[in-house]
Amino acid sequence: MARIIVYTGKGGVGKTSVAAATGLLAAERGYRTIVVSTDAAHSLADSFDMALGPEPVAVAPNLWGQESEVTHNIEKYWGTIQAYVSSVFQWRGLDEVMAEEMSVLPGMDELASLLWIAEHHDRGGYDVIVVDAAPTGETLRLLSLPEAGKWWIEKIYPIQRKIAQVANPIVGRVIGMPMPGDAVYTAGEELFGRLEHMHDLLVNPELTSIRLVLNLEKMVIKEAQRAFTYFHLYGYPTDLVICNRVVPDDAGPYFEAWRQVQARYWPEVQADFDPIPIRRAPFFEHEVVGIPMLRELGGALFGDEDPTAFFYRGRPYSVHREDGAFVLSLELPFTAKDEVRLRRSGDELVVQVGWWRRNLILPRVLVDLPTASAGFDDHVLKVRFAAKPHRQAGASKQ
Repeated sequence: MARIIVYTGKGGVGKTSVAAATGLLAAERGYRTIVVSTDAAHSLADSFDMALGPEPVAVAPNLWGQESEVTHNIEKYWGTIQAYVSSVFQWRGLDEVMAEEMSVLPGMDELASLLWIAEHHDRGGYDVIVVDAAPTGETLRLLSLPEAGKWWIEKIYPIQRKIAQVANPIVGRVIGMPMPGDAVYTAGEELFGRLEHMHDLLVNPELTSIRLVLNLEKMVIKEAQRAFTYFHLYGYPTDLVICNRVVPDDAGPYFEAWRQVQARYWPEVQADFDPIPIRRAPFFEHEVVGIPMLRELGGALFGDEDPTAFFYRGRPYSVHREDGAFVLSLELPFTAKDEVRLRRSGDELVVQVGWWRRNLILPRVLVDLPTASAGFDDHVLKVRFAAKPHRQAGASKQ
């Protein structure tokens, strides 16, 4: 089973360099390693200082790099559905070129790039998969999609497909509009199936770690805090925070003001992300480009340690017994009580934090239990479910 490490952070913090350095160090420790860029604005090739392509390219012994390419990915994962959507746009009067462009939904190129993670894992050709992900906001949007897709494929898709089987011949003859055939629905099911498989891999704490990269700057720290909360909300395990480009104490008078600002934020980062370990990488004199500088960055971060190790293990979402009742606990760091909204719908618990919402599918043991109360204490949401009433001995069955 391949180890999966996903690096993300605000744009410009140096996550690509950190991902490349981690991949290089893992390869030099003997792991067959691939570093995959899923960011639409690729810079992994620049970091390795060599050309990469849509398929894996050998970079160094035991190390491969890949910059997924939009056209290649769309054809691979979205081709059948895109062909149908394009035909609808052409029926509405768009020329062929414009219809082709419009048929690629926003985010599909980045999403198809993420599907390479599952592809490499299933092929079994690598021991370690390091992902240079898109900036945090984009990554969170894409990582939340599999759950939405699962809900759609289970609740709406079967009904829609049955209606289409009846209505397609009539609508097609009456108005002439191209209607989705069975191949389109099958392609949709396969796509959502791949998404669910990718989701299962990324939330597996025995395989995957999300690692946040930040700089010691106010706006960057705030975004990292929000991302940390949302990763917990969706159950993605975070095992490490990287503080990149830390100005050394002997950097000289020109950097003194900057060094003092970073020194002020450092204790805040330590306190806020506790108990997640934090590693520091210095602001180097030279640009971090090419194998020698990446090796230096990897050494500064991990030293003699294994970069693929799990540096923290925690479960943000758990169910336990308390005073005879069941309590569902969900960690929501950096969240205020008034930001949290709850709603129960059958076997689903809808948790909303700001604009982000997650549908938690309740464990079987909780499905038949009524929700009794909810509380928010020390950044942990606790939802209490009433205990089942005990059947009295000798009571007659209805």
